[in-house]
Amino acid sequence: MKEAINPPKSSTPKAFFLSLILLSLFYLVFLSLQSKHPNSGHRTITINGLKIRPGYTSYDTYIHHQLHKTTNPKLRKIWTSRDWDRKIRVFTQFFLQLKQEKLLANSSKALCVGARVGQEVEALKQVGVNDSIGLDLVPYPPIVIKDKFIGEIERTLKPGGICVLHVAISRRSDKYSANDLYSIEPLKKLFNGSDLVRSRKVDGFGLDTEVVFRKRK
Repeated sequence: MKEAINPPKSSTPKAFFLSLILLSLFYLVFLSLQSKHPNSGHRTITINGLKIRPGYTSYDTYIHHQLHKTTNPKLRKIWTSRDWDRKIRVFTQFFLQLKQEKLLANSSKALCVGARVGQEVEALKQVGVNDSIGLDLVPYPPIVIKDKFIGEIERTLKPGGICVLHVAISRRSDKYSANDLYSIEPLKKLFNGSDLVRSRKVDGFGLDTEVVFRKRK
């Protein structure tokens, strides 16, 4: 495992950590609701704008299904070839907008969760956020490392820190997702230690909504 490269020190104080949670948000949603419905079996669960898909008997079942996607050699080849440049261009625009809104700065520390092969990490570096790293179920060195999902979010997001979510609400997410999200209300309940800053529509390869939370101080 390779260590992340530390950027040059800046005289600007690092006011917050930025956590970018993409499709892997569904890991957290599924884990939270699965603990409330331990005997759900293969039933479909719908709770206030969030539907848990049938077929997942445990969190480990879901993780195993996700691993098939992450380790699929054909998908990984696509992600590192024709997908690479166009996704970097799209995410670069997302991050530049966050910088314009003063929600992201060059001095920010960014953790991309569910980073796959690291397009989001590369996009952050291209807009000047050099202290950026990604993690996923399966590592893809040198810019994606494997670690504990929820533990890393809790560890890195400091009081006053910003959490940016890119999720699918207006359309059905892909076959690997554990659930379908119909509003941002379930997210607000999950992030009960944070305040909603704003949400907006985006076009990000199936992800159509950007939601920003700030952790309470």
